[in-house]
Amino acid sequence: MKPVKVAICGLGTVGGGVFNVLLRNASEIARRAGRPIVIEQVATRTPNLDCDTASVYVSQDVFDVVNNPEIDVVVELIGGYDVAYDLVMKAIKAGKHVVTANKALIAVHGNEIFQAAREAGVVVAFEAAVAGGIPIIKSIREGLTANKIQWVAGIINGTGNYILSSMQQEGKTFEDALAEAQALGYAEADPTFDVEGIDAAHKLTILSAIAFGVPLSFDKVYTEGISRIEIEDIKQADALGYVIKHLGITRRTEEGLELRVHPTLIPKQRLLANVNGVKNAVMVCGDAVGPTLYYGAGAGAEPTASSVIADLVDVARAMGADQESRVPYLAFADQSYDLPVLPMEAIETAYYLRLLAVDRPGVLARVATILSEQGISIEAIVQKDSTEGELVPIILLTHVTKEANMNEVIRQLESLADIAGGVMRIRVENLNDQ
Repeated sequence: MKPVKVAICGLGTVGGGVFNVLLRNASEIARRAGRPIVIEQVATRTPNLDCDTASVYVSQDVFDVVNNPEIDVVVELIGGYDVAYDLVMKAIKAGKHVVTANKALIAVHGNEIFQAAREAGVVVAFEAAVAGGIPIIKSIREGLTANKIQWVAGIINGTGNYILSSMQQEGKTFEDALAEAQALGYAEADPTFDVEGIDAAHKLTILSAIAFGVPLSFDKVYTEGISRIEIEDIKQADALGYVIKHLGITRRTEEGLELRVHPTLIPKQRLLANVNGVKNAVMVCGDAVGPTLYYGAGAGAEPTASSVIADLVDVARAMGADQESRVPYLAFADQSYDLPVLPMEAIETAYYLRLLAVDRPGVLARVATILSEQGISIEAIVQKDSTEGELVPIILLTHVTKEANMNEVIRQLESLADIAGGVMRIRVENLNDQ
C-alpha cells in the first residue's frame, strides 16, 4: 500500500523519541499498520543531536508542513497553546490528519478542534496527551467500551509523584524534593503546572470526557496543588496507615460529575498508594469489569513516542475507512451528554485535618463540638503530649461529609483564639482496588 508520509513538528525530547523509534522499528511498525510510515519532513528551530536527519527535509517554520502536499499526517509536538493551536487548525483545514501529545491544547481547545476535524473528515489522535506511554485513552475508549464507567482516579503527573515519594521515603521537605526533581530534569524551572495541579487537570479533563461522554470542561476542574504539604503531614499519614498522593479523580454520581485534582490520603495497602517516583498509574472502574489499573512511564522520550506512534498506526489504518466507521475522537458518537459538573462544595469525601492548638482544658472539646454542629463524626484523633499552655498538634480523621460542611468547620476553627497557623486539610479516599 501507499506509504503514510509524516511531518514531525518539534524535535525536542518527545519529537526526538518519535523520530528514532519510527526509524528503528520501521519494518515492525509497517507490519502492524499495513503500510510503511515514512518521515517526510521535520520542522524544528533547534537540531536534536540524537537524531540523524541527514536524509530528511528539515525546515525551521512549522507551518511549512501544512503547505507540503506530500504530507498525510502532521505530528504536533511543540506544546503550548497558541502556535500549536494555529498549526493544528491549519493542518485540519488543509485536509491533513493530526497526531498530538499536547494535553493542554486538547483540554482547552479540544471541542473546537474535534468539530473542525469532523467537518474536514480527518482524524485527530492524542493518546500521548495523557500518562505518556500508558495506553489509557485507547483502554477506556475501546477496551472498556462495554462498561458504564463509574469512576477514574489516577496519579497523572510524574513530577508531583516524585516529590511526594521523596518526602515519604527519604524524609525530604517539599522544597528539597522539588529542588532535586529540578536537578534531575523531572521538574521545570517554573514548576507551577506540575506542583499546583494544572497539568493533571488538563489530563483529567480528557479522561473524564472519554469516560462519560461529556464535553471537555477544563474550566470546571477543581484544582489544588501539593506545595502546602509538609513533612509532618507525611509522617502523620504514615502513622495512621495512609500515603499522600496527588490524584486526579472524576466520578459519576446521581447529582452530577465530580472533576477534581488534589492531594489525597490513600490506605497503604491500595495499589495506587504504592506507585512511586515518576511513574503514573490510572484506575478505571466499570460496572462490568470492576476496578482496573494501568501503570507505567508517564513521560520520557521513547515511552511517549510509543503512544504517538500507536496513534500513527491507527491513523494509517483509518485512512482507507469512511468517517462513520472510525472510532469517535472522545469515545462517544454523541458527546452532548448533559451531566453537570458538581461544585467542590457538593463533593462528599472523608478528611484529614491537622491543627496547632493551645494545650489547655476545653480546646479539644470545642473542636469536637464544631465538627458535631456540622454533622461531621470523627473516625480517629491523635493529640501529642505537651506542657499545658504550649501549642500541640491535633490530628483528626473524619467520616464522609460534604465539602461545604468542612469549609464551615475550618472557618470556625481558624477563628478560635486557641488555634494557631490555620488548619491543614487533605481529603481521604478509600478507592476499591482490591
